[in-house]
Amino acid sequence: MATIKELREQAANAATEARSLLNQAEGEKDEARAADLETQHDKAMADYDSAIGKAERLEKLEAAEQRASDHADAEERKDRDNKRPAVSGLILPKEGEMDYRTAFHEYIRAEGQKGSMSPEARAVLDAGKQAVEHRAQTTTAAAGGYTIPTELLGLVTKSMLAWGPMYDPGITTELVTSGGGAITMPTVNDTAKVVVKHVEGTTLTDDGGSDAVFGEKVLNAYAFNTEWLRVSKELADDSIIAMETFLGGLLGERLGRRANLELTVGDGTGDPNGIVTASGSGKVAASTTAITFDEIIDLEHSVDSAYRVSPMVRYMFNDLTLAAVRKLKDGNGNYLWQMGNVIGGVPATFNGHNFSVNNAMVGLGDGVNSRVMLFGDFSKYFVRKVGTPLIGALQDKDFWPGFGVAGYIRFDGELADAAAVKHLALAAS
Repeated sequence: MATIKELREQAANAATEARSLLNQAEGEKDEARAADLETQHDKAMADYDSAIGKAERLEKLEAAEQRASDHADAEERKDRDNKRPAVSGLILPKEGEMDYRTAFHEYIRAEGQKGSMSPEARAVLDAGKQAVEHRAQTTTAAAGGYTIPTELLGLVTKSMLAWGPMYDPGITTELVTSGGGAITMPTVNDTAKVVVKHVEGTTLTDDGGSDAVFGEKVLNAYAFNTEWLRVSKELADDSIIAMETFLGGLLGERLGRRANLELTVGDGTGDPNGIVTASGSGKVAASTTAITFDEIIDLEHSVDSAYRVSPMVRYMFNDLTLAAVRKLKDGNGNYLWQMGNVIGGVPATFNGHNFSVNNAMVGLGDGVNSRVMLFGDFSKYFVRKVGTPLIGALQDKDFWPGFGVAGYIRFDGELADAAAVKHLALAAS
């Protein structure tokens, strides 16, 4: 398997090759040869995307493994010489002898029959809610279930972020609350208000024209679940780590896809008000299937300069749109898309700004009046999360001899100021 460094070097080489091919295509007078060069360019960019994707996945995996290792080391140091409380007449073993995660998997392999488990595992499992680990972010199924090991929740959360980007707190402003009651969020756009020159000896004007005009948006807590995910006993038997990776990936993808979809194009009626839906109109393209550099510039400047200088300003578009705009140039002949320093981990930019690929948005050619590009200060979009995702496990006659796992989340999203993020839409036919 290639290392992160090797993958980033592959990406850099692919991007350099793609740029060379595109330049050759633009200078080629033979249309067939030019088309062939563009095809080779598209393949090179696909290789770039593949290498970058693999490198980013490896980086996330290594970071997750390091956090898990650090957590285990910290727990071992904390509990090294401590005895666990007595449970049903038993003294729980030290953490280093058996942890909750190991006991949980013994429970699965025993087909839910605690009598077939070792006394140590039964003690650790039964004490899980009170002594081994206190985890407000997990839940216990109503009928004989046990809490899922904490490693699984971390995998689910990381997979959700990978399926973003709208659930990622690095893109938007995140509000995490313990309860799900409605939050009233005051809003104000004061960018048009001015400060006037003072004239000595005169009374300040008080006609209400300079008053701040407040509005309000409401953040609710809409609930979504994955439904039950059935896991065979054979899979549980094969590998503890493989099973958790498998479950974390599946549950995270399901939750992440839905969360990103709602926070992108939700209609705000019984659902989050997605960023695309809530965005203001910035520019309508002349074409029903393509956009130009001039139209992108118009989109940028439709957003007030007070928002354009925000450190959270960025573009957002779908991957097919990115593939098309990679070939666009500015008025000086410079490509809008710049690959950055992929070896050093510096992200690519678009027209000098960061960008996010969001496949919940429509792409070029997906239909008229499509909002194919966003630009603005994404910190003005608030994502309200109620706690962290809940993960529950259940083994009963419907799942036996395997078990079921399900995920549950509550969240909402709202754009505080439609002037902060604008969209570029395709023309009507």
